Amino acid sequence: MGYYWPKMVQDSMDYAKKCEACQYHANFIHQPPEPLHPTVAYWSFEAWGLDLVGLITPKSSAGHSYILAAIDYFSKWVKVIPLREAKKENMAKFIRTHIIYRFGIPHWIVTDNGRQFSNSMIDKLCEKFKFKQYKSSMYNTATNCLAEAFNKTLCNLLKKIVSKSKRDWQERIGEALWAYRTTHRTPTGVTPYSLVYGVEVVLPLEREIPSLRMAVQEGLTTEDNVKLRLQELEALDEKRLEA
Repeated sequence: MGYYWPKMVQDSMDYAKKCEACQYHANFIHQPPEPLHPTVAYWSFEAWGLDLVGLITPKSSAGHSYILAAIDYFSKWVKVIPLREAKKENMAKFIRTHIIYRFGIPHWIVTDNGRQFSNSMIDKLCEKFKFKQYKSSMYNTATNCLAEAFNKTLCNLLKKIVSKSKRDWQERIGEALWAYRTTHRTPTGVTPYSLVYGVEVVLPLEREIPSLRMAVQEGLTTEDNVKLRLQELEALDEKRLEA
């Protein structure tokens, strides 16, 4: 059996407003509004924004002092790793291993102009795989605003879930990423997870109280499951066009 929860979204918002940690670490926006100039990507993993967070204090229990993050401009999918050192070798390895080998060669990437990203090693990587690198200057960080905004969100998420010692933040990154990837993003109107995988993630609540979709899928035959999957793929194409 499924379940019906009237005003579920409103109840969830009311519950979140009472979260002490959420209120304590909420964003305070003091910058006046100004016209937006969005960077447009036309398909998933075409363009990535990369940014480095650190030096982080205290260090993690494993000795990490930095966070390297990348966000896909189209789907808003994010990839994050902790680092002990902010070396150019780590940046090049991240782009090669976690972006190119996993999601394919991008059309372009956006980074800041720091030495970790602006060096011959990154230049050779761009030349080898035939993609472009655009750099934002220290006087115009808004060029890489998507990555900057995500890093701020990630740090706020980690502040809410780390222990009192604050040294377990590298162990909590996966939990924070899961929350971000399964939350509807305002620019697209859908979750990054659904744009990448074509279905919505199964949440813990759906295992405790089976939702309608879980109840329906468990009762379907193999043939019906195939038809349902084809319908979901067609709906995914529409979502991506709208995004």
